[in-house]
This record gives sequence, structure tokens and C-alpha cells, in this order.
Amino acid sequence: MSARVTLDIILGGSRQMPGPHLLLVVVAVCLIKTASGFANGKVSLSCGDMTPRHGHDSSSKPAPYNITLDKHTFSPGDRITVTLRVVPTSGSIHFKGFLIEARDAGNPDGPAVGSFSLLNPSESQLLHCDHTQGSAVSHTSKSKKTEIQAVWEAPKTPPSGVQFMATVVQKYKVYWVQIPGPVVSLNGATGVPPPNPTPTTTTTAAVTATLSALTRPFSSEGCGRSKSCLRDPVGCDPGRDPLCFFLSFTPEERTVLFELSGPADGYLSFALSLDKWMGNDDVYLCVRDGDSVDINAAYVSGRAHPEFASENVLSDTAWQLADGVIQCRFRRDILLPRQIESRFSLDQSYFLFIAHGRAEDGVIYRHDRQPLISTHQTVITGLPENLAGSRSPLLIKFHGVFMLVAWMTTVTTGVIIARYFKHDWPETRLFGRRLWFQVHRALMTLTVLLTCVGFSLPFIYRGGWSRHAGSHPYLGCTVMALSFIQPIMALLRPATDSSRRYIFNWMHLGTGTIARVLAVVAIFLGIQQQALLLPGPWSTGVLAGCVVWGVLVDLLLEFHSKVVIVTGRTLAEDEDKILGTHSDSERQRKVSLK
Repeated sequence: MSARVTLDIILGGSRQMPGPHLLLVVVAVCLIKTASGFANGKVSLSCGDMTPRHGHDSSSKPAPYNITLDKHTFSPGDRITVTLRVVPTSGSIHFKGFLIEARDAGNPDGPAVGSFSLLNPSESQLLHCDHTQGSAVSHTSKSKKTEIQAVWEAPKTPPSGVQFMATVVQKYKVYWVQIPGPVVSLNGATGVPPPNPTPTTTTTAAVTATLSALTRPFSSEGCGRSKSCLRDPVGCDPGRDPLCFFLSFTPEERTVLFELSGPADGYLSFALSLDKWMGNDDVYLCVRDGDSVDINAAYVSGRAHPEFASENVLSDTAWQLADGVIQCRFRRDILLPRQIESRFSLDQSYFLFIAHGRAEDGVIYRHDRQPLISTHQTVITGLPENLAGSRSPLLIKFHGVFMLVAWMTTVTTGVIIARYFKHDWPETRLFGRRLWFQVHRALMTLTVLLTCVGFSLPFIYRGGWSRHAGSHPYLGCTVMALSFIQPIMALLRPATDSSRRYIFNWMHLGTGTIARVLAVVAIFLGIQQQALLLPGPWSTGVLAGCVVWGVLVDLLLEFHSKVVIVTGRTLAEDEDKILGTHSDSERQRKVSLK
């Protein structure tokens, strides 16, 4: 029932896929399902204990909500209208999320009974709990609500008494679990259990220790000598530079002291990872909630949302908010009990990730920038060192370079050679073929090879399709397909004197032009991607300048071929005609004189 927490919070990538599966990823790209968050109410995981996976305790205050029914007795197949609303005396209270179930009054911890139908389909939806479709009702969005209704239908073999329960989320950290509602009795049944006066709750243990305020800001003093540091920009000092992203860790006797600092509106986090891809990582988050900061331990398993730790593994936590900068500090034991499987031992080597992003009511969203990733693994309890990191993966950089060279250089040159030098090199040959054709073919072959290599690199890095790259990958797939079509058409082209040659000429020209236009659009979209991390906005201006320059060169050559060369040939022909006419007249005059 928690609001959406995107998978890329920390890592922004995925595990590397084996090469044989790469083609399957490309072919089945449209079948890949995007991750969904709990703000949409798909909370079937909470059907049993009805507890939100928010990493906080349910509120101990009286719930400002109640459940009412339009009947107090029922028979098998009867329908009862269930209403969840704000208590009238609660003022301007509302709720964002909810989960309503009906339970056996004699066994409130048992499975849900009966099924629901909707009265507010825009605000509520049915869930599949305990192998029964429609056995629970939840929200469809985090919009503010004051009342919700649904219709419950009694099963064919109901218990003697049914109690309705609701979990209600007012905001991310404020919620009530299993608010007890009325008990309805089966007609003719005896010994109906009384209403359960208090909810049977299974709450998630708090994951943070008692927080305190930092007495002074962090400093880079001691980096590489008494503590290890990962910084962006390189060598920055968090005590002097408010734009400095800073992570330090200092091994102690049985614990490690972590310090994390950086400019962030919502949250700042770091992760310990066995590789440079997302999945199975130990995560630590400092989440701003109003004027305070929550320090949590979490775990990312595959492409699921981070799971907050149910055990308190952090101590001596402290934080500070100043001028848009979040700073937090905590200690963690180097070794933890074996039953805490989701936490990594700190005496091993890991890659380090630093990420930040937006948060709302304690809910974290996708990071704003590509995470800072250490260039190599380091042992957390090892010797102090200054660590280097990068926000732009090397494979993504090569992807950009290959595509830029292919579609802004080689393909443009190849087109110019074929269009404007065909008639200038009519008889010049290389290896038995015309020179212009050999150069054109070589450049276009190089374009296809560069495109193939560049196209595969993001899939190798991501291990699949990127859900956050917008239309860029779709345009890239289209360009890749057109790049394959062009040489296939060239191999199947008819002879130059064939009556169908014009069909090939137009298709070759049209396919190539469409591919070039789409490639340029894809490149403009690509330079905006987080993973490439190009300086803006002047990088867009430089690319636009290259495109304009290419267009101007093309127009200049077109003008030269259509006006200058053609005009020059026309004048030469006229001069030959005039001189030829003059010579004929002179010969005729001489003959007449004789």
C-alpha cells in the first residue's frame, strides 16, 4: 500500500544478460512490463496481515475512520453495502489509500471470506486474495478521499459471523491497520462471536534508531588517511561546497561509521553492490520528511521496490538539513546475525553507489541523475583510500560515440560521395569498380557496423529494455532496422539498364533519408539521457551546429552541381557552337573567293 518507489532509486541499471538472450530482448521489447508502484492500490502482498510495507509502525492514535453497513444479518448470497468514511467529528481529515476485507469473526486472522463488487470504480478496485477474485477492495490512486463504498456478497457456505476490517493510509507514515468494523450474523446461526474490539495487527518494526542533530557539518579532512571517501566532484569538501556529494566510511573495532552528504530535495542514498548493475543490493537511505530526516536500511531484490529492513541494524544516527543539503551519519556492525540475510557483511569488497531524488511524505521516487558509481570494488573495512567514481558508464559513452560517428560523419560523407562525385569520377576505378562506388559502399558498410555495435551496448549494460529512456530506444530500433534494409536492397538491386531500376533508386533514397532524419532525432534525444551525462545546454547547441553545417554543405554542393557546373557546361557548348559556326562561314568565304 505504499506509494510508488521506483526500482532505479539507487542503481539505474540492471544485471548483465548473457549474449544469446540479447536478440530475444530486442525482438520482445514491446512485451516487457514496466514496474508498478503501490500508489495504484495493487497491494495483494498485504492481503494477509493488511499491513502496508512502509517501514514504519501503524499509528497508535484512535483511527478517525469507521465502517458502516446497511444490514446486520445475512443469508448466503446476500449483498451488503459497506461504507468506509471519515468520522464526522474529525474535521478536514481525508485518506489516500485503503484496503477493505471481510473475515470470519471467529478467526479474524484467517483468510478473507466472500467477494466484493465496486460502486466507485474510478477510486476503488478489486484484489485477488486467498485464491478468491474480488475478496478485497483497495484504492486506485493516492487522491484524497473522505468516503468509499463497495458491495459485499456472502459466500455459499459462510461462517456464522463476518467482521469487516479496513486498513487506511492517511499519508505514507501515518496509517491504521485492521480498523475493526461491525459484525454481521448469519440468519439462524447461534453463538456468533462478538466484535473484535481491537485490531489484530502485525506491524513492521521500526528501522531507525533514535535520531539526533549533527553538531557540525561533515568535512573531507582525513580522506585517504583515516577514512575512505567517494566524492563528486573529485576532491570536493562537503564543509565548504554545498554541491558536493560525499560518502565516507571509517572502520572501528566492531562497527563502521558512515557519513553521507549532498544537495537533495527529497532523499540521499548509497548502496553496496556486488556489481555495477541493479539487483540484490544493500541500500541505506536518508529521506527528508518535513523538517526532519529518516535514516533507513533497505534491500533491493531484482527489479522490485526497496524493502525496508525489519530489524534495527543502525545506531548512533544523526542528521542535519541546511541550505538544501542533506547530511546523515550512522554506525552499523561489521558482522550481523545470520538470520539477517539482506544485509551485507562489511568486511567484503563492494561497488558503491550514491543517488538522490525527490520525496513526498516520506515516499521516494526515481533518482534525479545517474547514480555516482565507484570505478572499482573496495573493502569497507580495508585501508583508507580516496575512491574515484563516474555517473556515466563507459558502455553508454561508447554507444554515443559510435552512433555520433556513424550518423553525423560516415553516412553523411557516403551520401555526398554518391550524389556529387559520381559524375566527377566517371572512369576512375579502384579494384575494378568505379572509385565513387567503392568509397560509398565502404562508408555505408562502416555505418552499419558502427550502428550494430552501438545499438547492442545499451542492452549489454542494461541487461534489457530501459523504461525511462522515453522514445529514444524506439527511434533507435527503427534506425537499426532501416540500416539492415538498405544493404539488403543494394544486394538485390536490378541492373542499371533495367526498366525497374527507378524503383530501387527511389526506395534506396527514401529509406536512407528516413533513417538519417530519425537518427538525428534519436541523437538529440539521446544527449539528454541521464546515463550519458553531457554538459548542457551547450552540448545541444554544438550538435545543432553540426546538423546545420551538414545541411549547408549539402545545399552548397547541390547549388554547385545544378548551377555552376551545368551553367559552365552550357556556356562551353554555346562557345563551341559559335566558334564552329564562325569556322564554317570562313571556309565558305574562302571557297567563294577561289
